[in-house]
Amino acid sequence: MTKSALNIADLSVGTEIGTRTIEITRADLVKYAGASGDFNPIHWNERFAREVELPGVIAHGMFTMGAAVQLVTDWAGDPSAVVSYGTRFTKPVPVADLDGEPGAVVEVTGVVGALDSDARTARIDLTVTLEGQKVLVKAQALVRMA
Repeated sequence: MTKSALNIADLSVGTEIGTRTIEITRADLVKYAGASGDFNPIHWNERFAREVELPGVIAHGMFTMGAAVQLVTDWAGDPSAVVSYGTRFTKPVPVADLDGEPGAVVEVTGVVGALDSDARTARIDLTVTLEGQKVLVKAQALVRMA
């Protein structure tokens, strides 16, 4: 759906905007570290991650957050339509080293959580899970509508 097709009058609270599966590999974490400058060893060094009592190498929180909101930007058809986005991190996303295969699979579902006709905005609530457990809570994006 393109931004021009999004009209607040066509939405109602509870409407699902879609789902997305995010397959994460260790290579994705290395690429993200390079792009973000976050080279914390918990995101690439198994031994170090376990020494600090993590279940293993974990995805960057901001990687997970950014990958999840992609569902909303795709639905809106324009990343600039997302005027705010926030979440709380509740569980790490361990990424197993599976020789290039996805070491973690995160599922994202988006639902219209609230509408403000006066402001022409829709709040999209995201459910973000790994193996059925929420890894982000209160993941909400505010989208400016036509």
